[in-house]
Amino acid sequence: MIREAFTRLPRSRKRLLVVTFDFVAIVTSVVLAYAFRMEWDYLRYPENYLVYAFLMPLTTLPFCYRSGFYSAITRYSGIEIIGGIARNIGFGLITFLAVVFLWPDRPLIPRSVPVIYAFFAILLITGSRYAVGLWLTGESGKNIVYRMLGLNGRDIAKGIPIAIYGAGSAGRQLLAALKSGITYHPAALIDDDKTLHGTIVNGVKVYPSEKVADLVDQFHIQQVLLAIPSASHSQRRQLIEKLEGIPIQVKTMPGLDEIAQGKVDIQEIRDVPIADILGREPVAPRPELLAKCIENKAVMVTGAGGSIGAELCRQIIRLNPRTLVLYEIAEFPNYSIHAELEKIADKLDIKTQVVPVMGSVSHPPRLLEVMNHFGIDTIYHAAAYKHVPMVEYNSEQGFYNNLIGTLYTAQAAIINQVENFVLVSTDKAVRPTNMMGATKRLSELALQAMSEEREIALYRARAYDLEPGAKVPNNTRFTIVRFGNVLDSSGSVIPKFREQIREGGPVTVTHPDIIRYFMTMEEAAQLVIQAGSMGEGGDVFLLDMGEPVKIADLAEKLIRLSGLKLKSRNSPGGDIEIRYTGLRPGEKLYEELLIEDSAQPTAHEKIYRAGEHEIHWDDFIDLVVSLRKAFEHKDHQTVVRLLGRREIDYQPSGGISDWLSTPPSPKGRELPQSAKA
Repeated sequence: MIREAFTRLPRSRKRLLVVTFDFVAIVTSVVLAYAFRMEWDYLRYPENYLVYAFLMPLTTLPFCYRSGFYSAITRYSGIEIIGGIARNIGFGLITFLAVVFLWPDRPLIPRSVPVIYAFFAILLITGSRYAVGLWLTGESGKNIVYRMLGLNGRDIAKGIPIAIYGAGSAGRQLLAALKSGITYHPAALIDDDKTLHGTIVNGVKVYPSEKVADLVDQFHIQQVLLAIPSASHSQRRQLIEKLEGIPIQVKTMPGLDEIAQGKVDIQEIRDVPIADILGREPVAPRPELLAKCIENKAVMVTGAGGSIGAELCRQIIRLNPRTLVLYEIAEFPNYSIHAELEKIADKLDIKTQVVPVMGSVSHPPRLLEVMNHFGIDTIYHAAAYKHVPMVEYNSEQGFYNNLIGTLYTAQAAIINQVENFVLVSTDKAVRPTNMMGATKRLSELALQAMSEEREIALYRARAYDLEPGAKVPNNTRFTIVRFGNVLDSSGSVIPKFREQIREGGPVTVTHPDIIRYFMTMEEAAQLVIQAGSMGEGGDVFLLDMGEPVKIADLAEKLIRLSGLKLKSRNSPGGDIEIRYTGLRPGEKLYEELLIEDSAQPTAHEKIYRAGEHEIHWDDFIDLVVSLRKAFEHKDHQTVVRLLGRREIDYQPSGGISDWLSTPPSPKGRELPQSAKA
């Protein structure tokens, strides 16, 4: 309690306390010096020394004040404080002796007393600073001594000169951590708090942000490290925009949540998160919506090893499901997310049964068996091929995995009486110009059509050991959640840009005017879970993606924040150029979230409900059968025609780009009839 009350005191009051203590320490040092020189009995004659004891602070404290000694923040004092104390004690002592020399009828001062006094004064004042640091920071005595003596092999001359933006608690801890190593040499602290300007923290001066450009020249600073973990994304965006025009590399320390959870150390330096550059502020999730379909339930995530699937799993396990089934066809991604979730469960003492299951969404028997065995209550269907060019060049496989896989998974859910089924969709499903978007729009239509059927005759019923025409009761609540690009997901432009910058460029952008919506992975997963809880059956929910971002502008920002200059016709001496490669097959200049202008607000401010064209289940099955035949016969003209109907509105920028739509290689051989069968 006392420590917390002290740290909350105004800086002026803290400074007064320090000056008062130094006054008492100097007086005490003079008294101790006389006692050691003249024996303790001498203290019974105060008229011989007490006037000197009170004169000494008056000649010493002004030197301390003028040297900036009281601008230093006590708890983060370093080895340099010893030299400063000794220098000020020495100047004060010389001034004192000069005054005494001119003093007529002065009491006798033994010659050894000034030397003994200097020893005690330096000891008391230095010791007090480190004792306060030990008390306020909770730092170990060993570390205090190491910091005081400058141990741990620190060699400032070899470190990278840096400035730390943020002189608060996080910045001071980061400074102390970096000064104990040899990689970085912190040359300056920067802060917008005017009360900190001019103060000294662990030997490093605090400057206003307006001085950054001057500091770069003065100290040859190569990096600015952001130490403001509690700032919002919009605040950090404003700060980053301040630094953009300065040719300097901008890095950041981890967020407070990561440090608190023990994921990283405070001194871990990383690239500025793209969310800070965009400045998008996530909305706090609503606990009741998060828990509704998950808490104490058996939950299954398909595509659990993918970017969105894995993040869904990270969010779900914190909501205490009874069982979490990771359904994934790829072995290593499933292994990786399972290992990560086990660590989370162990750290948070979560009792959820986490089960990694290998399986394909195109294999109905496996889906049926898994859902039945674990008694699945809720499914988040994230399994899909999502990379536009890959699906464009492998359109038939995209059709089977994205649409047929969704059909099989949803129908298995109906048979097993799964309560909730949530489809993760995409903005590319709106007026699609590529096969990925078209297959996702077909998947949306499939769930909408199923939702209208209380009893349903399943597509390819024999895959489920049912006779064709047999109907199954449908009590599953289907929900579709549609959103745009997710930051730092697999295939995202952000990791690609960073890699290209590290390799010296060029940074490749398909078109100077291309724009995209972006959202953080964590926010996307949370909104998917919340939207899934609001569905009534066949709903299409849209996530508010904020303002669209011009990809070329994003590339420029990343180049500048790497401390490099953009190379262009106007700046031929720059470091990295942006090279435009042209739109890829099926790629749009911009994406949309709505097919019709009919979105309605919901109980959540970031989630909207769309009202769009639907299709009857029987008509949909006829369409799927026709598409399947067209794909099997490589009849891509028919595929394009069938996908052009109003509910899908497929608008390809060119023809089908599937690799197998081109003439076969001259070395290609005709398969035997038995193999074709």
